[in-house]
Amino acid sequence: MQLRQHLLAGQVIPAHPLALTPTRTLDERHQRALTRYYVAAGAGGIAVGVHTTQFEIHDPAVGLYRAVLELAAETAAAALGTAARPFVRVAGIVGDTRQAVHEASVAASLGYHAGLLSLAALGDATDDALVRHCRAVAEVLPLFGFYLQPAVGGRELGYRFWREFVEIPGVVAIKIAPFDRYRTIDVVRAVAESGRDDVALYTGNDDSIVTDLLTPFPAVVGGRRVARRIVGGLLGQWAVWTRRAVELLERARAAATSGEPLGAEWLTLGAALTDANGALFDPRNGFAGCLPGIHEVLRRQGLLRGTWTLNPRERLSPGQSAEIDRVLRTYPELTDDAFVAEHRDEWLAP
Repeated sequence: MQLRQHLLAGQVIPAHPLALTPTRTLDERHQRALTRYYVAAGAGGIAVGVHTTQFEIHDPAVGLYRAVLELAAETAAAALGTAARPFVRVAGIVGDTRQAVHEASVAASLGYHAGLLSLAALGDATDDALVRHCRAVAEVLPLFGFYLQPAVGGRELGYRFWREFVEIPGVVAIKIAPFDRYRTIDVVRAVAESGRDDVALYTGNDDSIVTDLLTPFPAVVGGRRVARRIVGGLLGQWAVWTRRAVELLERARAAATSGEPLGAEWLTLGAALTDANGALFDPRNGFAGCLPGIHEVLRRQGLLRGTWTLNPRERLSPGQSAEIDRVLRTYPELTDDAFVAEHRDEWLAP
């Protein structure tokens, strides 16, 4: 697989959830089913070991990091079979430099193509220290930069950091997920003004997916005004209703390149998807029910047995289930329930 070419083409990359049993151990059957679902839905890859997979798996005491990455890699390879279709495997990487380099080595040994590098553990580090950290990890595995929103553990990363980060040769893409338009533009402008056209931009802004995919972001390079686009998404929102996400990206790509004026239906679709995401991600309660919200949709589709997470304090917020009921009634066109029902039994097979 030509990694840069594949990422630049724009892909749906679901952030892979973690399937657990009622006793909060790894549920391999349902974990495999999820991976098979993403392959069958037409996703261009998966991201494993990221926030949606639960950062707790990185704790050596939990001991699930290698096991979860290995299971996803093996299952995806088997599901793809002999198909020539490219499929990128992105591994979540966290911690200080020692831990991050170790995790990058584990991911590389399991055949992962890139590492989504969280900088949350380096909350007090300077920009220069952050860049040194990133360079060390990039020597082991190509980097998928990650602007994680502070509300779920990320830190603020300014234009200067991103401008220096993009000078690292091993950077192949950046997931922009600050849930903030000002900070989103910082990243796009830094990449554009670097002159690099081989770094793919991906939205992680689950609250503005459609807007990100359709916007030609302006920047000035060499005295000339240019536009850069976000070409795909690596999203927790796309861990559910993935078949519809693939269709959305295809439509958005065609609309963005057609030169035709974009109609109001795109604004309506964007608002609908943001409303649905609000029910799943629970921003009304500081995103406390984010992971259980994703799990609840998958549970209702029969792809998970429950909404359990490794942290027993994480659960659906009061009223969140009713909010999910509401968006399912209001926006049935966003769901892929029929597709899942048709194939669920084969995905759950041993």
